[in-house]
Amino acid sequence: MRPKIVVIGSLNMDLVVQASRPPAAGETILGEGMQFVPGGKGANQAVALARLGAEVALIGSVGKDFFASELLFSLGTAGVDRTGVKEVETSGTGAAFILLAEGENSIIVVPGANACCTPADIDAHMKLIQNADIVLLQMEIPLETVSYATQAAKRLGKTVILNPAPAQKLPDELLACIDYLTPNETELVILADGQAGLEEGIDTLLASGVRHVITTLGAQGVASKQRGQQLERIPGYRVPVVDTTGAGDAFNAGLAYALGLGKPPGEAISFANKVAAVAVGRFGAQLGMPTLEEVVRFSESCEQSP
Repeated sequence: MRPKIVVIGSLNMDLVVQASRPPAAGETILGEGMQFVPGGKGANQAVALARLGAEVALIGSVGKDFFASELLFSLGTAGVDRTGVKEVETSGTGAAFILLAEGENSIIVVPGANACCTPADIDAHMKLIQNADIVLLQMEIPLETVSYATQAAKRLGKTVILNPAPAQKLPDELLACIDYLTPNETELVILADGQAGLEEGIDTLLASGVRHVITTLGAQGVASKQRGQQLERIPGYRVPVVDTTGAGDAFNAGLAYALGLGKPPGEAISFANKVAAVAVGRFGAQLGMPTLEEVVRFSESCEQSP
């Protein structure tokens, strides 16, 4: 069985600079290399899902430029349905400027054409949502569009996953439509009105209407809680890290894939952790996304963090 998933989100060209360390304010340092890599949270998650074996379509926007051609080619090569991706005349394709230094990344995103993904695009491609089992979204497109799409998906009875990155305060009518919310620790604090405690922040979001909050904790794994249940901690994996740029996207794709197969949440989260662990051992957000066979091989030899 192939899960049917529609991803609604961004397409960016990533301009990746590698350096030994981040520069201090006002400082100039020499970089070690620069590459142009297909990215954008929506496109990354769509490619990751396709590589795992899902039947996946992407709804989003690009400009009419060289970056758009490269991004659409990458989607097509992975097997993503691109019929929901429109080309706009009024804006260039989105871009992300990524600094890789000391095993971590710092990112500035310029939305470009992603800001042109509107509720009208959701209406135009409603059939893609109707045919899906799961709808997966992020926050690199306008909040109005995310809110409209989640409400449309819930009216159709679909499972909705929101990866709230970059984080911003979300309205209650949007939160009430989310089945799985997947912030990292920093995003959790923003979403929960500055609530500093991990479980307190999760409980704030559950009280706002979210069914299940899954907070990623990097090497420490995941803290997960469903409404009316106890907090559960699921460990991560010890792996050599090459590039963390696509880690969150790999996790969300793995989660959506496993849930689409009908796996229970705990098992789906464990699978998502494995997908992310394989991805961070490779360079490039989309280039580093593993196949299902590679995740299975990793499962047979992996070591979990304590």
